[in-house]
Amino acid sequence: MKNYHVYGVGNALVDTEYEVEESFLADFSIDKGLMTLIDEQTKLHISHHLDRRYSAKKHTGGGSAANTMVALAQFGGKVFYSCKVADDEIGRFYMNDLHKVGVVTKLGSQKHDGITGQCLVMVTPDAERTMTTFLGITQDLSVAELDAEALALSDYLYIEGYLVSSNTGKEAAVEARKIARQAGVKVSLTLSDPAMVDNFKDAFDEIIDGQVDLLFCNKEEALIWTAATDVEAAAESLKKEAAAFAITLGGDGSLIYDGKKLSMVAPQPVQAIDTNGAGDMFAGAFLYGITHGYSFIDAAILANKSAASLVSKFGARMDPESQRSLITE
Repeated sequence: MKNYHVYGVGNALVDTEYEVEESFLADFSIDKGLMTLIDEQTKLHISHHLDRRYSAKKHTGGGSAANTMVALAQFGGKVFYSCKVADDEIGRFYMNDLHKVGVVTKLGSQKHDGITGQCLVMVTPDAERTMTTFLGITQDLSVAELDAEALALSDYLYIEGYLVSSNTGKEAAVEARKIARQAGVKVSLTLSDPAMVDNFKDAFDEIIDGQVDLLFCNKEEALIWTAATDVEAAAESLKKEAAAFAITLGGDGSLIYDGKKLSMVAPQPVQAIDTNGAGDMFAGAFLYGITHGYSFIDAAILANKSAASLVSKFGARMDPESQRSLITE
């Protein structure tokens, strides 16, 4: 009997979200639609100007894999998350934020000096999200933060692709995959961001190593990873990388491969307000589905519906009641 449906490993970031004009991104030479890593001084500089021109919409616990774990927990899944925060005010906020939605961690038993990571999320009028991320102490996430016992007692491991930007993070991802394999736990991975795929392919190769059971990516990531010119060709190449995969296609739905059959799953029509966290929600809903008896197609239907519902509102999370209602619709 497993204790957890999914064990996640990834970054711990406090997200601060703003609605901005495209001119703001241009003024600060920020690449639209991507995640850009920044140092502490740059974070302070951008934050200062954001707060002068706009009002922050909300502060939430974030990080790509953390958002996926929260989505899973709010559906009713049993979730464990390994990450790293500092023993500072926002680090304690982050720990409590995860615990209150039911995500299990061992953060309360770990005390680290430093600064907890923060992500500035800027949403333009076209609903595109652009992120600048100061990793802080999360860039030092390492094998020491893993809980081998909890991982071995899980159905799936979920690895955040952003870990490739840190040597110790990549080592933690590789070690988690090894522990999972030895314990018979299935391995899932998200490519996370086009910039990560473009700049850290060797690190992804080391993590994947032909041992990923389920790969998540969006269309742009799939095209960059495979050097294909269309998503169909990318899908054929991905069959050689992972036993199964799901490619999100935005307003066109998703393309999934269950190990035997490639299927296009229709989108849920919606007027997007904020795309921040859409891919994370898709992965959380999909993982909830396949760990609760859904077929791949039914899991993708729930994932499409969940992501569509998320982007119709501002923010990277849904309220738990609204999210759970998607299961019975």
